[in-house]
Amino acid sequence: MIALLTGTGLLYLWDLGSSGWANSFYAAAVQAGANDWTAFFFGSLDPQNAITVDKPPASLWPMALAARIVGFSSWSLLVPQALMGIAAVGLLYAAVRRVSGHGAGLLAGTLLALTPVAALMFRFDNPDALLTLLLVLAAYLLVRGLEDGRTRWIAAVGLVLGFAFLTKSLQAFLVLPGLALAWLWAAPGRPWRRVWQLLVGGAGIVVGSGWWLLAVALWPVDARPYIGGSGDNTPLGLAFGYNGLGRIVGGEGGGPGGGGRPGAAFGGGMPDAAGLPGGAAGAVPGGGMPPGGPGGGMGAAFGGRAGFLRMFGDSFGTQVSWLLPAALLLFVAALVLRGRAARTDAVRGSLIVWGGWTLVTVLVLSFMEGIVHPYYAVALAPGIAALVAVGARELLRYRDRRWVRGVLAVASAGTAVWAFVLLGGSPQFLPWLRWVVLVAGVAAGAALLVPARGRRWLAVVLGVAVLSGVAAPAAYAVQTAATTHEGSTPMAGPSGAGADRGMGGPRDRRGGADRTDGTDGTDGTDAGIPGTTTGAGPSGTGATDAGGLPAGAAPDGAGQPGAGGPGGMPGGGPGGERTSAQVVALLREAGPARWAAATIGSQGAASMMLAAGGDSAVMAIGGFSGSDDSPTLEQFRQYVAQGDVRYFVSGGERGGPGGGRGTGAEITAWVAQHYTATTVDGTTVYDLSAPAH
Repeated sequence: MIALLTGTGLLYLWDLGSSGWANSFYAAAVQAGANDWTAFFFGSLDPQNAITVDKPPASLWPMALAARIVGFSSWSLLVPQALMGIAAVGLLYAAVRRVSGHGAGLLAGTLLALTPVAALMFRFDNPDALLTLLLVLAAYLLVRGLEDGRTRWIAAVGLVLGFAFLTKSLQAFLVLPGLALAWLWAAPGRPWRRVWQLLVGGAGIVVGSGWWLLAVALWPVDARPYIGGSGDNTPLGLAFGYNGLGRIVGGEGGGPGGGGRPGAAFGGGMPDAAGLPGGAAGAVPGGGMPPGGPGGGMGAAFGGRAGFLRMFGDSFGTQVSWLLPAALLLFVAALVLRGRAARTDAVRGSLIVWGGWTLVTVLVLSFMEGIVHPYYAVALAPGIAALVAVGARELLRYRDRRWVRGVLAVASAGTAVWAFVLLGGSPQFLPWLRWVVLVAGVAAGAALLVPARGRRWLAVVLGVAVLSGVAAPAAYAVQTAATTHEGSTPMAGPSGAGADRGMGGPRDRRGGADRTDGTDGTDGTDAGIPGTTTGAGPSGTGATDAGGLPAGAAPDGAGQPGAGGPGGMPGGGPGGERTSAQVVALLREAGPARWAAATIGSQGAASMMLAAGGDSAVMAIGGFSGSDDSPTLEQFRQYVAQGDVRYFVSGGERGGPGGGRGTGAEITAWVAQHYTATTVDGTTVYDLSAPAH
C-alpha cells in the first residue's frame, strides 16, 4: 500500500507546475477566492464579485485555501488536486480490501492511479478531482456500513454526496442508484429499517448541500455575485438547467442563460473546425450544434455522437475504456457465482455498489445530448477499477470450474485485443507496445484455460495477464503526466491519438490544435504562437512567453487565425488564453475603479486577471459564454456612471467581435456609440472615463 501511494504521488506530483494555470477559468476564480472571502464562498470569477463560475464552488475551496496559506501559484493551484488523487486511490484500496482482500485492493488502487484520464484530471484544476474523491469516499462509507448496518454510515454517505453536489451539481448523483440498491439489498436489518435508513441518507444529502443553497437564497441579491450559467441567478437553476437536464437532453436549457438549443452555451458563435467563427465543418446556421449532441460534428473534445458505442469511440476510448469490457464481463460472472449467497453477502453488496456506479455512469455519459467532454469519465474510473479487482478475485476462487476459466481467459485476451485497437490510434507512440500487449494478453488467456498446475504457475500466468492489461493505459498515463495541459477541454494520451482529436484536429499538449506543420510545441512553438515556450508557467515564475515577455503575456495575435481572447491569443483553446503585456500594463494603471476593465465572456476576463497577477479585477459580461444577463445594459451604464469600470476591452472569447448576442451585444453597441476606441497592441479598448464628444 505504501508503494502504491508513493508511486501515485510521484505520477501525479512530478513536474506539476509545468501546466501553469491549467484551465485559466477556474484558476482566476481560485485567485479571486484567495483575495476575497465573498468570492471564496460563492466561487466568483473576480474578487469584486460580478459573476461566479458556472459550477458550484466546493472544488475551488481547497485550492483557494492553499493559495491563502502559501501564496497563489501553479503549485498551490494543482497540488491539492494531486493530493485528492492520492487520497482517492487510498480510499478505493481500503473499500475493496474490506471485501476482497489486500491483493484485490492493491489491484483496484493501481488501476485507478494508472487510468489515463485520472492522471490528467488529478493534475488539473477542473472540479472533477474533488468530485471523484468524494464519490469514492461515499462508496467506501457505504461498503463499511454494509458490515453492520448502522444508520450513521448511510447518513455519512448522504452528507458526502450532498457536498459532492456542491462540487459538480447532478453528476454527483450518478452513483446514487448503485449505492441505494446495494443498501436495500445487502444491508443487515428488516426491509422497513433499510428503507428508513435510506431516507436518513437522503436527509444527509439535503443537509450536505442545503446549507450552502440556503445561504445563497438568504443572501441579499445585490450583495452577492450573479450565479453564472443559471439563467435565473439561482444555484438550483444552474444545477437543474445548464449543469443538469441541459447536459443530458440538450436543447432547452442547454446553455447558460437558458439558451434554447444545443450550442447556446457558446454564445451563439461556436467556432468551426478551424477555430474560426462561422459555419464551417460541423457547425449549423445560427451557432447551434449539429444533430446528435455537441460532439456530433465538432470533434472528440465534445464527446462524439451519443449512443452505445460512445465510451469506445474516439472521444472516450483511450481516456477510460481500456478495462471497461473486462469489468462488465467480470461483474456479470461474479454475480452469477454469488447467486446463492445470503442476502447480506458482502461480495455481492460490493459488486452492486461498483456495478451500479459503472452502469449508470456509462449509460448517462453515452446518451447525453448536451455538452459533454471526455474528461468527465474520470468519475467512471473507480467503478471500473473496483469491478475488475473484485470480479477477478471472485472468479479466481472458483477457477476449478471450466466456464470460470473461460471467462478469465476471455477477459485477459479481450483486454489485450482492445488495447491493441486503442494503441493503433497513435501508431507513432511506442509502436512495439501494442504487439507486446497483444501477444502477452492472448498467451495469458490461453494459459488460464488450463487447470492450475500449482500456485507458482498460477502466479506467473496472473502476473502476465495483469501486466498485459495495465501496460497500455499505464503508458498513456505516464505520457499524460509528462505532458503539460492547458485549456478547458484537456484530453489524456499522446497528441496523435485518435482520442485526442478535437475541434481543430489533433490535440496538442495545451488542449488546443496542433500546428499544421506537424509541430506540437516541443520545438518552441505552440499552437501557432511563434516563439512561445511550451509549458511556460504563470507570470512571476521566471518563465517567458513569446518575444521574451513574462508567461501569460504573449503577443496579441490580431488578424491571425484562431485569435480569440481580448488582448491576446488563445494558448491552447478556451481556458488557455494569453493577454498582451501592453493590456496588462493598462489594467494595472486603471486607478481606483472597482473593475479595471470589462469584457465579454469569462475566458478573456480570466486571462487578463491572471496576467495582471491579481492586481486588477475584470468584469466578465455574460459569464462563461457571454450569454448570461449579467450585468444588464442598465446596470452596466450605472457602473460606468459611478466610475466602477475603467476600460471596456472589445471582443471576448466565444462572444466574438461585437460582443456575441443578448446583453453582451447591447453593452458592446452602447460602448461603441458613446466612447472612443483605441488600439492597444492590436486589441480594441475603450476608456470609459472619457466619453466621446
